[in-house]
Amino acid sequence: MRRVAITGMGAICALGRNTAEFAEALREGRSGIAPIESADRSQLRFQNGAEVRGYSHQPYFDDRRADFMDRFAQFAVIAAREAVADAGVSWTPELRETAAIITGSCVGGQSTEDIGFRELYKLGHSRVHPLTIPKTMANAGASHISMEFGITGPSFTISTACSSSGHAIGQAFWMVRAGSTDLAIAGGSEATFSLGILKAWEAMRVVSPETCRPFSKDRRGMILGEGGAMLVLEPLEIARARGARIHAEIVGFGMSSDACHITQPSAEGAARAMRAALRDAGLAPEQIGYINAHGTATLANDPTEVAAIRSVFGPHAERLAISSTKSMHGHTLGAAAALECLAAALALRDGVLPPTANFTEPDPQCDLDVIPNHARRAQVEYALSNSFAFGGLNAVLALRKG
Repeated sequence: MRRVAITGMGAICALGRNTAEFAEALREGRSGIAPIESADRSQLRFQNGAEVRGYSHQPYFDDRRADFMDRFAQFAVIAAREAVADAGVSWTPELRETAAIITGSCVGGQSTEDIGFRELYKLGHSRVHPLTIPKTMANAGASHISMEFGITGPSFTISTACSSSGHAIGQAFWMVRAGSTDLAIAGGSEATFSLGILKAWEAMRVVSPETCRPFSKDRRGMILGEGGAMLVLEPLEIARARGARIHAEIVGFGMSSDACHITQPSAEGAARAMRAALRDAGLAPEQIGYINAHGTATLANDPTEVAAIRSVFGPHAERLAISSTKSMHGHTLGAAAALECLAAALALRDGVLPPTANFTEPDPQCDLDVIPNHARRAQVEYALSNSFAFGGLNAVLALRKG
């Protein structure tokens, strides 16, 4: 089997409009969480979110093309453009025919759907926008990426709630490793700031009324975010031969299903996914130096994840560095795993482990090294990126320094 390199990275989220801005914010421990601007806060119990502030399609798409694209699909294409440019891909007819696109999205074009419902049920109109369906469909990001680059190879979207883009990157990794394709664009995107979905999350009673404090004793819940991240994956030998920069390698992927509860996390299920990733990578637990945690800052998730880590790593858990970057870019649902895999790759590449921001008080139930508030310089060879979704669907990626 072939080794798989990350040669291209692209991002847009509350921390920045590209990977460089994203990386700088992570190093500074700067949070993108602020009062919500794109929905009416007076109708919400919570006030804060991690938005792409001041976003307009106009620097990226002309009006005609943007009319076909929900905000989440625009984020997917913006991130893919950066990743492909970063990788220095030279498109040939053969590469376009065999390259793969695998994206993840939890809710798809929710903003478009919300507008349609408002037209029908509040304003009493008898018609909705004629492009509602193609803008709403969760695969729109993958489809628009394929049209952007003329890629006619396999292209599809995975929707597994908060693990969506983790499963997408993992499937792309397996395809490149097995020789099914010589190039894959993989990641995820999400745009959650429409009133309908915000009210749905409000009803779940898991959103913080202030900010996101993963692993902190006084944590009060998650903060919703939006954005997208994409990676270009290639066989390591091919990437080296063409002189591409190797940001990091993906070396393993593990999945599991809790099979116990639709919303409550399971330490056993999370542990199975981490063990599966280690087994797929051929790694011993002691070789891992950093974990980008799922770390939602809910009362249930954080101690459950710590318990899972202790189960997998035993005494080595005390020596692990762990952080949740959701404390800065928010919980971007289907895009979360892609942003967090990107953060883990940057940590390995640059030797700077991102912090868990907004941390105030240690929780005895989360008594591991969570890199509180300030980034840490450290040379780490192997890392995990954890994603544990509603529905008990778990995805864990194992990465190696490039």
